[in-house]
Amino acid sequence: MPVDLNGYWKMISNDNFEEYLKGLDVNVAIRKIATLLKPDKDITHDGDHIIIKTLSTFKNYNMDFYVGKEFEEDLSGVDDRKCMTTITWDGDKLVCVQKGEIEGRGWTHWVEGDELHLELRAAGAVCKQVFKKS
Repeated sequence: MPVDLNGYWKMISNDNFEEYLKGLDVNVAIRKIATLLKPDKDITHDGDHIIIKTLSTFKNYNMDFYVGKEFEEDLSGVDDRKCMTTITWDGDKLVCVQKGEIEGRGWTHWVEGDELHLELRAAGAVCKQVFKKS
């Protein structure tokens, strides 16, 4: 049974984010700004329909998808690319595979207690973020 991701989550840690952004080939100026941010996540989870809003003072990014259905994702708010994205459950973990220009791109979300964990992957770089439910 998939975990309930509903809620508002505040970032408490962000490890190796700049290396992840380098893996996405994000320019140095944007990387420096992005590493200073502590975005929140506002997640609405209703069955197979999930909306993840990443909110910051610099830029917001909304992801609206159905689990198991491939879709074209426009990442103009992230690294100005498009990719084909599929998100599935692997036990209690929500796993995203993003096929496009960047090798090994994707992420995994899971919950431990009142913490939401996010592992971001791109071109061999791995970033680990943790959010606390508020």
